[in-house]
Amino acid sequence: MEFGKSCWRTFEQGIEKEWLLTNGIGGFACSTVIGANTRRYHGLLVASLRPPVERHLILSKLDESITINGKSYNLYCFKTPDYTMKGYVHLQRFEINPIPTFVYSVEDLWMEKKVCLVYGENTVVVLYHVIAGSQGSSLMLTPLVNFRDYHQNSSREHMRFTQRNDGNRVWIRPYENNPHIQMYCSDGKYIRREDTYFLNMEYPVERERGLPSVEDHYIPGSFEVRLNPGDNRYITVVATVEEKLQEYDGLSVIDEEEKRIGKVVAAAGYGDAFAKRLVSAADNFIVLRKSTGSKTILAGYPWFTDWGRDAMIAFTGLTLVTRRFDDAREILLTFAQHVRDGLIPNMFPDGGTEPVYNSVDAALWYFEAVWKYIGYTKDYGFVQNRLYPVLKEIIRSYARGTRFNIKMDEDCLISAGDPETQLTWMDAKAGGRAVTPRHGKAVEINALWYNALKVMSTLSRAFGEDSPPLESMGERVREAFVKCFWNEDKQCLYDVVNGEYRDDRVRPNQVLAVSLSYPVLEGERAGKVVERVWKELYTPYGLRSLSPESPDYRGVYAGDPFSRDSAYHQGTVWAWLLGPFITAYFRTKGHTEESRQVARMLISPLKDHLYDACLNSISEIFDGDEPYRPRGCFAQAWSVGEILRAYIEDVGV
Repeated sequence: MEFGKSCWRTFEQGIEKEWLLTNGIGGFACSTVIGANTRRYHGLLVASLRPPVERHLILSKLDESITINGKSYNLYCFKTPDYTMKGYVHLQRFEINPIPTFVYSVEDLWMEKKVCLVYGENTVVVLYHVIAGSQGSSLMLTPLVNFRDYHQNSSREHMRFTQRNDGNRVWIRPYENNPHIQMYCSDGKYIRREDTYFLNMEYPVERERGLPSVEDHYIPGSFEVRLNPGDNRYITVVATVEEKLQEYDGLSVIDEEEKRIGKVVAAAGYGDAFAKRLVSAADNFIVLRKSTGSKTILAGYPWFTDWGRDAMIAFTGLTLVTRRFDDAREILLTFAQHVRDGLIPNMFPDGGTEPVYNSVDAALWYFEAVWKYIGYTKDYGFVQNRLYPVLKEIIRSYARGTRFNIKMDEDCLISAGDPETQLTWMDAKAGGRAVTPRHGKAVEINALWYNALKVMSTLSRAFGEDSPPLESMGERVREAFVKCFWNEDKQCLYDVVNGEYRDDRVRPNQVLAVSLSYPVLEGERAGKVVERVWKELYTPYGLRSLSPESPDYRGVYAGDPFSRDSAYHQGTVWAWLLGPFITAYFRTKGHTEESRQVARMLISPLKDHLYDACLNSISEIFDGDEPYRPRGCFAQAWSVGEILRAYIEDVGV
């Protein structure tokens, strides 16, 4: 991907596109293509101190200045409440393939900058390639350092940094009993500063989100590199919180990371450009969880950790379609080891405390993930020996009842929750209250329940066990499902049924009744569901969470946390839902060439989206109204996973 000056004629235009790097243990680097930080989460090194959690901002930026014949040029950008630094005027080109590359031009001097994370470490390497002009010049590199939880903002009055340096190395100690921040520059000299801070950096995105949007950073000093006329020089800067600082060569680090990502893409085996980009994007979400010593899936960047529901929905696209079968086994085992009372964790908290289990659907999605795993690998032995007992426990727990009032009713359908709980994926709360209370019998939960029973029945037969009770229960669920959820007036499915209450608002959850491996709804009714969803919920970037015809519809996801949470599932578009929608479309239309043409048109807007928001990834959500602005996490696991799955499994490339 290449971008030129037409993409940053103004500061506001330049901050619309962002880039992301990850290190495989939960740490990351991200910013805008002009290098201006516009989020509290932006930085050259956001380290994960207890992988993949306890993430801290370590290095916010490296500000570059060039001095030629006594005249200084600032290449960096930032915004404060009363000033905007416009160093982007010297930025000639930005590329990402897969390493972000910035090319600057000042008089007759050229400079290329590349940013790369060391995989498996909390270390960032910044490589500068400078081709000096006809006059002597100097390059000043000024780090903006921090040490705070990545969800917070910092202020000068709370900072307690100390430092020591030796030549071109510096050790910075944030507070007491915290790891040293170590920095090294391969060239030039270190100029130490005392009690110097960057004050009032403003983050426009946080201001728009109704959150604190100004913070301070510590400036320990600068690295100064003298350049002779005609110099052609590479300069490496390393920043880390690892115990030992290695004097990395930037060229070697970048070459190694490019080869690693190249192997990931090559292993998937796709020649299609869009598929290859998504395979590369998928790599960002698969990380090591130190507490289990195995892989897990982060739900999204820049702020989510590993969530059970998200992981199971994203699982097929991220690990199976990409042919990362070893990672798939580890992820299935990670969640199996944490099953409690038939539930898998909804979330592993940032602080590394006990998992949270408030999800009725995560454990049911686990069956779909296991079944997909078998479909791709035929590894029945692993499932029988390591996962089958867990699957049994989940079925038993749901049938007899478990936490959060999750239980099987007399008609064999699953009901769950109460007015105060949020157990389905539509789980936002605003002002302490559930925005979309869906207690009772939710449509997608029972579609997933039927799918789980059918998967379990099939596995039982494969493993030589009797399955008549499971088969009988499955048929009872199928019959009860249609009676309970079919809305004859609207020719689609009710969203939630609770006693005599029938929620007839048109929502996308009903698509899962048609799209899962074992669909509970088939034939004409399935076709009617797809038609209704397409008519009222479809947008170019996914499905709306609520029909615009509903009085509760909110078409813009913006404002303070209360406003955003109120809109989260009340019309906001979710990209991941396009995956099951495409699968459901094929289920009702057949895999004809005409269907594939339609599906390719449904996918096409996402190809364009890769060049917007977070480059080479897919956003979590979009506004329900035109122009469908991307919102939420700029890179979301289930968005990438489900689009990739549908593109390969259904569209076919």
